[in-house]
Amino acid sequence: MGQAIGQILTFGVGIGLSPIPIIAIVLVLSTPKASTNAWAFLAGWIVGLALLGTIVLLVASGASASDHGKPATWVSVLKIALGVLLLALAIKQWRGRPQGDAEPKLPGWMRSVETLTPMRSTALGAALAAINPKNLLLVIGGAAAIAQTGASAVSQAVAMIVFIAIATVGVAVPIGVYVFMGNRASRILGRLHEWMARENATIMAVLCLIIGAKLIGDAISGLTA
Repeated sequence: MGQAIGQILTFGVGIGLSPIPIIAIVLVLSTPKASTNAWAFLAGWIVGLALLGTIVLLVASGASASDHGKPATWVSVLKIALGVLLLALAIKQWRGRPQGDAEPKLPGWMRSVETLTPMRSTALGAALAAINPKNLLLVIGGAAAIAQTGASAVSQAVAMIVFIAIATVGVAVPIGVYVFMGNRASRILGRLHEWMARENATIMAVLCLIIGAKLIGDAISGLTA
């Protein structure tokens, strides 16, 4: 179990620190139905991660991701492909970061966040968790990393739960601030939103670079073992 959990820490942190979902939950907390929408968003986020992660885990396990306790060759090849994609995404984010006093470009859907309903908040949370390109790559990488250990089904399930928990910290913290910080919450969340929006591209570039390099390094080690 420890090996399976150790494999997913980097992937979970990479998802948990993604700026866009954090900005999204901060905006959701500014809507008229802030509390209801926020919990709906969180539920959708968890369900999205769980569904995608479970599907990839089952497929990878069924395809013999573990070869006598070592990653199967196809897993290492997959890691190289995911790593290259993440490095390409890192370069794209770095080149697209705002220069000087330029305003950061954020997704257009954020402008309509005030019209969110609980149902739409749930759908938004699920979409950002499982369909967002970076998260999609990281969930696939994390689930494949769990499967490659060849651990028991129970151990893999526990590792997936830990992975989801770590990946959820980023969107859960603003909700905690909203619930427990009272009148100070608006100021704290406002500053968090501004900083995340301004540094979104840089944070994404660094995360993608580190995780992409790790994936390629792990793959090379697996292929040469």
